Amino acid sequence: MRRLSTRDASFQQQFSALLAFETVNDPALIQTVDQIIAQVRELGNAHVLALTQQFDQHPAQHFDELELSASQLQQAFEQLEPTVRNALELAASRIREFHQRQVQPDWQYIDALGNTLGQKVTPLDRVGIYVPGGKASYPSSVLMNAIPAAVAGVQEIIMVVPAPKGELNPLVLAAAHLAGVHRVLTIGGAQAVAALAYGTETIAPVDKITGPGNRFVAAAKRAVFGQVGIDMIAGPSEILVYAEGQNNPQWLAMDLLSQAEHDEVAQSIFITPDAELLEQVAEAIEAHLVTLPRAEIARTSLQNRGALVLVKDRAEAVKLINQVAPEHLELCMDEPEQLLPQIRHAGAIFMGRYSPEAIGDYCAGPNHVLPTSGTARFSSPLGVYDFQKRSSIIYCSPEGSQSLAQAADVLAQQEGLVAHAGSARYRS
Repeated sequence: MRRLSTRDASFQQQFSALLAFETVNDPALIQTVDQIIAQVRELGNAHVLALTQQFDQHPAQHFDELELSASQLQQAFEQLEPTVRNALELAASRIREFHQRQVQPDWQYIDALGNTLGQKVTPLDRVGIYVPGGKASYPSSVLMNAIPAAVAGVQEIIMVVPAPKGELNPLVLAAAHLAGVHRVLTIGGAQAVAALAYGTETIAPVDKITGPGNRFVAAAKRAVFGQVGIDMIAGPSEILVYAEGQNNPQWLAMDLLSQAEHDEVAQSIFITPDAELLEQVAEAIEAHLVTLPRAEIARTSLQNRGALVLVKDRAEAVKLINQVAPEHLELCMDEPEQLLPQIRHAGAIFMGRYSPEAIGDYCAGPNHVLPTSGTARFSSPLGVYDFQKRSSIIYCSPEGSQSLAQAADVLAQQEGLVAHAGSARYRS
């Protein structure tokens, strides 16, 4: 894991290089994904089945074998060991409670001219949620995607999840039952995204696709954007930990490893003004690494994209935090609320020494689907608002129409739009 110091003349160059990452700009990747999407559009279920058999070695011989029934989901939930079931229910309850506070009401007001203006909020009709399979299974992703959609009032939630060799973690199915998912299909990759976006013989096209996946999924989401909405183009998971004052280096090391174990291209960055703490954290990382089942993944991540950064002071740290715009930011310090107003760019901010990012992944309540790769500069966590759309309401009174039409007439003529001007002028 590389060590950097802001005192080095080449620091900014090294730091910028560390942050650079392209997810879906590989021409060969884009060409492959475009071909998959075109074939799914043309051949429908048959091509989705063929690709699922090819890439996932799924034993299904007919497309309908890829769909799970509601009773299978319920059975998976009921067969969970009680401790696991209770933890899943706690997480679902907290996620639902948090997201219920995001629900936006319709609103209207009457202006000084007697016109009624307002906003109508409507849930999307149908959404697709992508849940990763493969290297790890993520029941938490089911909860984080499906519960906000259900709270928003989405009429149909379709979940796709790859099932290598036909096998699925029962927790994923249990989470789907608990979260209110309507349909579950064991398909993944670009073919699943294409099926959701354009529909097949048995899948109705959705209005929006959310949830993380591999680079093929990310490229496919980018390709279908416009046909459907998407939440974001998700890059590798990332964490930035800032620590000052009295901290336990063992805790900090494990927080950094919690992201590194996700994927070889995940990113973990530690920033501190304390040189001694930096060395203690480095030693703790090495000690913890040998205990992890996913140690090789974590080690590769730390070697390629991780960093221990020594800064002069808190002000320098804040500048770097806002430059990174991290997906997850931990502020391990006394009175972290003092620093909060200066943090402009972060997906989720974990305050104090007792708020590890891992709790946010599962059961704190706020969503763990967060902007990555610096997109927290302009993006927000997934929420209820992502599953709703807003319509403006304009209801002019006769008097209000006459008054506003005069201004509209003048402005339309200035733009050279004669029909616009006439349309307004007829009401004046």
